[in-house]
Amino acid sequence: MEYVTLNNGVQMPILGYGVYQIPDQDECEKCVLDAISVGYRSIDTAQAYGNEEAVGRAIQKSGVPREEFFITTKVWISNAGYERAKASIEESLRKLQLDYLDLLLIHQPFSDYYGTYRAMEEYYKAGKIRAIGVSNFYPDRYIDLVQFSEIVPAVNQVETHVFNQQNKAHNIMKKYNTQIESWGPFAEGRKELFTNATLQEIGDQYNKSTAQVALRFLIQRGVVVIPKTVNKDRMVQNFNVFDFQLTAQDMEKIAALDTEESAFFSHYDPETVEFLTDYAKKGLE
Repeated sequence: MEYVTLNNGVQMPILGYGVYQIPDQDECEKCVLDAISVGYRSIDTAQAYGNEEAVGRAIQKSGVPREEFFITTKVWISNAGYERAKASIEESLRKLQLDYLDLLLIHQPFSDYYGTYRAMEEYYKAGKIRAIGVSNFYPDRYIDLVQFSEIVPAVNQVETHVFNQQNKAHNIMKKYNTQIESWGPFAEGRKELFTNATLQEIGDQYNKSTAQVALRFLIQRGVVVIPKTVNKDRMVQNFNVFDFQLTAQDMEKIAALDTEESAFFSHYDPETVEFLTDYAKKGLE
């Protein structure tokens, strides 16, 4: 496994396992146990995913020492604000059956995320969270939070894949020493990523799949990736991306695939913001 060193010295695996869209508790527990058996130690969940308890059970059942794991969760919009965030952090720790979190992120930049971040800073100083950061923060809101917070976010998890490479945002994060992390490294299969001719041509040179090439591209750019799959064979395939190296020419060909546009949504779109905030008002129940 390769690691990145966060701005506070904490080491984070550059490859992890994400559990987004695995709401069924039994299935999620099985998937996390499968991922751990393959070798994954970084697990990414969130309050909004509804599966923190399943992740916690899998960690306990795995028999792997706690210190070998890197566990991430995220505070949802409906838990925004200083007091609500503190209560939700305690609830996440309870569900995950953990004494501390390795990384806690603000899931979306809506509602009182400043209050949420103050609560996170407090837990960080108390040693209950090893690193704090944000998710889905575009450069404008990211810079604003950095400028008016005591602790610079260690991580910003944003949509990042071969079709939306986030070069401008990545450069801004580098300026402030925040690690970029990808959600949706496969773009959830959109834009025909798994059959892309460029990725296939490059993959054939190394006897690797398009998915492995897509992950390797991000890893070589220093992007943390958390691919999600419920198929153990694909977990193995996604994990086996450290035994080959893309050439500079390969990297240039893949860089040319960048459209600089989201394959999903934009926070600059009023309808998207209305959808997310209306959804958040319903809470997590």
